[in-house]
Amino acid sequence: MKIRRHRALAAPLGALALCLATAPASAQTAPARPWMNAKLSPDVRTKAVLAQMTEEEKLTLVFGYFGTDFPPKTFKAPAEARPGSAGYVPAIPRLGIPAQWQTDAGVGVATQGGAERKRGRTALPSGLATAATWDPTLAYRSGAMIGSEAYASGFNVMLAGGVNLMRDPRNGRNFEYGGEDPLLAGTMVGAQIAGIQSNPVISTVKHYAINDQETDRDTGNSVIDPVAARSSDLLAFQFAIERGNPGSVMCSYNHVNGIYACENPWLLNEVLRKDWGFKGFVMSDWGATHSTVAAANAGLDQELGWPFDKEPFFGAPLKSAIGKGEVPRARLDAMAGAILHAMFENGLFEKPVTAAPMDLPKEILEFHAWVTRRGAEDGAVLLKNEGAVLPLTPSVRKIVVIGGHADKGVLAGGGSSLVYPVGGNAVPNTEPKTWPGPIMYYPNAPLDAIRREAPGADLRFVDGKDRAAAAAAARQADVAIVFATQWAGESFDVPLALADGQDALIEAVAGANPKTVVVLETGGPVLTPWSGKVAGLLEAWYPGTAGGEAIANLLFGKANPSGHLPASFPRSVAQLPKPAEPNAGDTTYAEGATVGYKWYDAKGDAPAFPFGYGLSYTSFAYSGLAAKPAGGTISVTFSVRNTGAVRGKDVAQVYVSGAGWEAPKRLGGFQKVNLAPGASTKVTLSVDPRLLATFDKASKSWKIAPGTYKVLLGHSSRDIVGTVSVKLAARTLPVGWRP
Repeated sequence: MKIRRHRALAAPLGALALCLATAPASAQTAPARPWMNAKLSPDVRTKAVLAQMTEEEKLTLVFGYFGTDFPPKTFKAPAEARPGSAGYVPAIPRLGIPAQWQTDAGVGVATQGGAERKRGRTALPSGLATAATWDPTLAYRSGAMIGSEAYASGFNVMLAGGVNLMRDPRNGRNFEYGGEDPLLAGTMVGAQIAGIQSNPVISTVKHYAINDQETDRDTGNSVIDPVAARSSDLLAFQFAIERGNPGSVMCSYNHVNGIYACENPWLLNEVLRKDWGFKGFVMSDWGATHSTVAAANAGLDQELGWPFDKEPFFGAPLKSAIGKGEVPRARLDAMAGAILHAMFENGLFEKPVTAAPMDLPKEILEFHAWVTRRGAEDGAVLLKNEGAVLPLTPSVRKIVVIGGHADKGVLAGGGSSLVYPVGGNAVPNTEPKTWPGPIMYYPNAPLDAIRREAPGADLRFVDGKDRAAAAAAARQADVAIVFATQWAGESFDVPLALADGQDALIEAVAGANPKTVVVLETGGPVLTPWSGKVAGLLEAWYPGTAGGEAIANLLFGKANPSGHLPASFPRSVAQLPKPAEPNAGDTTYAEGATVGYKWYDAKGDAPAFPFGYGLSYTSFAYSGLAAKPAGGTISVTFSVRNTGAVRGKDVAQVYVSGAGWEAPKRLGGFQKVNLAPGASTKVTLSVDPRLLATFDKASKSWKIAPGTYKVLLGHSSRDIVGTVSVKLAARTLPVGWRP
């Protein structure tokens, strides 16, 4: 799927770029530099400049610094680094090679916590919220927006593109990623990467690979059968790379089958480069390099984040290893060449960034707020709406809003991806205030937005600390809205149960008022033992810097919920493949490729809310399901009709079922449609043939067995409304096959 840049973004972003960047004189005045000719291919340009580089210059490209002072290691950031940034790789002026200025992360331009002054920037909803939209076009638009802010802020590398599968819903970084299915995660994250790189900015895809928990993340060992990995975590990366063409892959902290990911020849040399043909560069996560010779020869191209590693492995030790012949000079050429290729391919030479002000123009941020609000509205998932309690109507005269600091703002995830907002933290005194904090609430209060939507209502806020007081207030209201939060972040994992007595609070409020609506602001799935007692349940995730407005629009029907779950909500911890807490040391993924909904299907167990589930204020019906062999795979057609009274968006989901698979079915395709009442549309989908195949280790190929396959059409992984059968002939696809 090729997505073009959204035209609504082009004018303001283009104007901003012209204000903040200048054209490179060297591209016009240095004819002796053939690599500056943008008409040449990245391959030709890379070869030309490499031929002129000294060994010292090549070594400059493969080693980078943290962009922020780090007192614990008495490190002072290079003066040329952008203040409060993630990283910096020096320029090579003699050859016109620009510096790399690197910023975290996947939801916007982050500022490191140690920085004296923070950039106020736009934060998208969490990565999981974007995945919940099931809308690649929206993901692309969102990526284009944060990429433009990165460029306008003086950055040309964005450490975005988190695609690690949700094997454990307790992973503290699940909010950065794309959920539990490789097709959905890879498609959505790939679209966002493509959007980021519609600007002259390199995006990464990360964290490669099998990086599914934060517990013991620096030394833990992910143990998985390589064949199972090909059909799960690695397939998600493969889809994202094919769809987004990221300039870089960031390798992760953990071991994979006993070898650190950043010096793992199977992951880097065999799978990524040989099998998939990846031409960009592999960068290390900050502190994830553990050797010189092993890492360089295994396929790591760039060590980043000094001083987080124990030694500057790609500094003087790499120069020494090359001199001794332990790392071939040809390998250094390949390392530098991969970095240059990505820089050429993504326009870093033609449109160099310049140092930018800490504050962006107000009109740009206002437009970007619209983009992030749309993402929050389309990613929120309506999980329950008993008695059509939502949307709220003018007849609701007394409303009590309870808990979650809803009078102040909306919650964000913690760690390196944290985007600081204009206006600062709405709840500044919450602990922890330092890494992996601060706990951030964006100053876009749901209470204020609700007040604007219900100007004549008797609106009251109760902080929820006193359950009895909250219940008493709920008893006097027409509707009680409880905001429940779960903070998650980098470097720690989280329990599935809501903290601080919030479950008991919800029980008390629901007991006092049958028209209780719960709004969840969480990093991922949580336990909902009270779901049978509340009338409404809306999962808003971490909704970004315009999240309060988005939530109010959804509650009052200005926006129709259209998100669908990118991950299953379990009924209990006992349902998980590993019910015990995330493990230190070896983490053996005995479930293999049976991740998420596949695990529930294989076990015949029902989650609380299944993968793909999501309600709307309207209804949709499917008809005319048909499937046929086409081009060695399956072509599926069907019609979707809006059978309700209001406009809405639906996510039609196609699953496929074959023999000898890890689970009864796999997601084979999906389409989001936007329909007026009574309107219908015909949908045609083609199933990626790798989703019909099993990976054969001996031949390193994807094999589709001859026989009958089922095609299932549903509103979710558990709500299947149509099934047809298709006969396929045998087919073998090479390991590097791509659409």
